[in-house]
Amino acid sequence: MPKNSSTKSIDLDEPFPVAFPDPALALLEPNGLLASGGALSPDWLLSAYRQGVFPWYNPGEAILWWSPDPRFGFVPGRIHLSRSRLRQIRRHPWIIRADTCFEQVIRQCAVAPRAGQRGTWITDDMIDAYTALHRLGFGHSIEVFEAGELVGGLYGLAIGQMFFAESMFSLKSQASAFALYALGSQLARWDWPWMDAQVENPHLKLLGGRSMPRGEFIQLTARQTRKTARTGPWSADFPGLELADYQGMNAY
Repeated sequence: MPKNSSTKSIDLDEPFPVAFPDPALALLEPNGLLASGGALSPDWLLSAYRQGVFPWYNPGEAILWWSPDPRFGFVPGRIHLSRSRLRQIRRHPWIIRADTCFEQVIRQCAVAPRAGQRGTWITDDMIDAYTALHRLGFGHSIEVFEAGELVGGLYGLAIGQMFFAESMFSLKSQASAFALYALGSQLARWDWPWMDAQVENPHLKLLGGRSMPRGEFIQLTARQTRKTARTGPWSADFPGLELADYQGMNAY
């Protein structure tokens, strides 16, 4: 179990308030289980992500902390939308915004049905924890709107110059893919090298996701999360652009 600290301040230049075990000790199955217990406070969560660790657990269980090998994610600007996906997106007058309704996005992610899963790991405690990080400037939501209504999106954490995607949802087909595409395009403009998606699944692989050895990922994370962070909401960086705007930005 990680060693806790009573540190209350959040300073990315300081040592981790919570030191996790070496991720190399994580079990190979299932998906790199490393530790249990602890809390979902900002100190715990920010320390975890900066060390290549994230929480995932079922309601009623102790908090479980994971560090899978390999890690899965995206090179920003290299997210792939197939011709069929592009056709579906073009049928809708969708626009992208950010950080205008973070809690609504995370709650939609919590209730989104997922193949092979019963229920959700996004509990009320998780919602409260990541919403707190949003208020501190670390949590961000990318949102897809149609005629003023939220129809898809994703949320995650930005620490330094590294984005850790957590979950996404679609109320209309391909809305979450559009959110991911727009986010990747913007991160490429900022020259961020990686967007973490934790573990591989077929949907993300079709969108251009790729694997990275855990050791390489941890080194990259340690370096990028110490870099100068973008502070505050991202609303001005996602000012209601459409697909054509992001296609002009994307390097794929």
